[in-house]
Order: sequence, then structure tokens, then C-alpha cells
Amino acid sequence: MTAATARVPVLAHPTIRPGGGWVPSSPCGPHCQPPSAPGALPVLRFAALAGLVLLALLGTPLLPRRPRGRWLRSCSRAALRVAGVRLVVSGADGYRAGGGVLVVANHQSWIDVLALTAVAPVRILAKREVQTWPVIGSLAARGDALFLDRTELRSLPATVAGAADALRAGAVVAVFPEGTTWCGAASGPFRRAAFQAAIDARVPVRPVAITLRLFDGSPARAATFVGDQELVDSVRRVLRLPGLVCELTILPELAPDADRRELARAAAGAIAEVTGVAHLASLRQLSGLRRNFGGVSAVKPPSPLSIQS
Repeated sequence: MTAATARVPVLAHPTIRPGGGWVPSSPCGPHCQPPSAPGALPVLRFAALAGLVLLALLGTPLLPRRPRGRWLRSCSRAALRVAGVRLVVSGADGYRAGGGVLVVANHQSWIDVLALTAVAPVRILAKREVQTWPVIGSLAARGDALFLDRTELRSLPATVAGAADALRAGAVVAVFPEGTTWCGAASGPFRRAAFQAAIDARVPVRPVAITLRLFDGSPARAATFVGDQELVDSVRRVLRLPGLVCELTILPELAPDADRRELARAAAGAIAEVTGVAHLASLRQLSGLRRNFGGVSAVKPPSPLSIQS
């Protein structure tokens, strides 16, 4: 299970395939990360983390939907603590004041999913392949995740309609519009389709900026989950870090009055104001970033002027 498959990527700017499917991608990979921290793996913490995942898996189907959300929130908080990740939340008190809301966030790691869930129960919009993964697939399904078939573009309207129905019913639906993880030195374009669900349901969009840093304030590139990295390897790297902070900045709501292009641009801009990393605005710029930085030691952020549209 690699970073290209073992995460919860959703609705990003795709690479279109001849058969009609699409796969989001980024130029980030191992060259973006520092060497793994030396030292032995904290075996007890690794075992405790695995135990928490199993506990969440066994307990989730026994609970009705509302208590199930609170249960998964508690499990996510505990998993972050066991992994040595300190969660810091700033901005608003939560994702919504009442009713449904579409939460959109930048995406760097599997830590992001735990962090979003630790704040409040959310329904993650995930690719369909997640359902087939051992343990994680069952946990996602039992956590009421929404699934998207990326191999069939004709299914996208139905997926958006399903997300809109969940929003109308009062759910918090969380999506990573980049569709795949980035290393944090650069950020990908925001796919617009997910924003249509908020417009159709007439619910607000809540941007959330996620920042991973070490205790000394430096970027935690080692905690990102990019390229062909194995999930277990990523967990090991995180557990070996001397201290990790995941900061969520919950930003003001965006009213569903604009079209989805404007909503996507506004959400990406609000998140970039916090992270200091501008999001690419087009597939053309993404291709240019791959050409320019795909083989160097780190993916450099594009010039702010290059993302104007």
C-alpha cells in the first residue's frame, strides 16, 4: 500500500485517461523529504496505534450514527496523541453553527484525516478504491465515508448529488480538493466539482488550513505522505520525529452564492494566506512545475505571479 493508494484523496485536478477515468497526481516524492530520523522505532507506540485502529474498527458498527461520530472523534484524538502529534486548533470553534457544511482543506498526509475528524464528526469524500483496503476500507465505510469512482467520469454527477444530499441532511462533508498529497513546499490546484455540492445544497464552504511543523516551528516535511511511499513507512517516520504539531486553522465560511470556480479560488486563496504557499491555478501550471522541479532535491513553491488567473 503506497501513498498513491493508501490515503483518502478526493476530487483534485485529474490526469485524464483514455478510458474516461482520471487520476490526481503531484510532482512531490521522496526527494521532497529529509532523511528519516535515526533511532529505533517506538514499538509500544506503534502497537498502541495499531490497537486504536482495531478498536475503532470493532466499535464503530455497534453504534448509531450520532454516537458513532463521537466515537470516531475520540479515536482520532487518541491516535494523534499516541503518534506523538499535538493537535492545535485556531480560528472558529468548529466547522458549523448549524446545518450542513462542506469542509475543504489542503492535503499533505494521512494525519490530515485524523486531525479533521478529531475536531468534529465528518464524512470524508474518498475514492472508491478505499473500500477494498484491509482495515482502513472497513473503517471508512463504517464511518459513513462517501466514495467516488475515479475510473468512470460519468459517475461524478451522481457523487456530487450524493454529497449534496448528505449536506442537506446536516452532515459535515470533508474533501481535499487537491485530490492527492503535496509536500507543503508547493500546493496543487483545487478541483471545482466538490464545490458544486455546496452550491446545490445551499450550504456554506468552510476552508481549513492544515500546517505540519516540528516543535521548533520548522516545516515537518518528514511527516508528509507523498509519492510511492508505503503507509507503514510513513507511520514509522512520524513516530520517530522528536515532536510534531498539526495545526488546523478553521477559516470563515464562504457563502454558496458564487459559482464553483469562484468558490474554489476563494477557498484556495484563504488557505494559502495561512500556509504561505500559493495553490496552483491550472493543470498547465502543474505540468510546468513537474518539468521544472520534478527531479531536484525539493519541490519549490511557484512564484505568486505565476498563479494569477
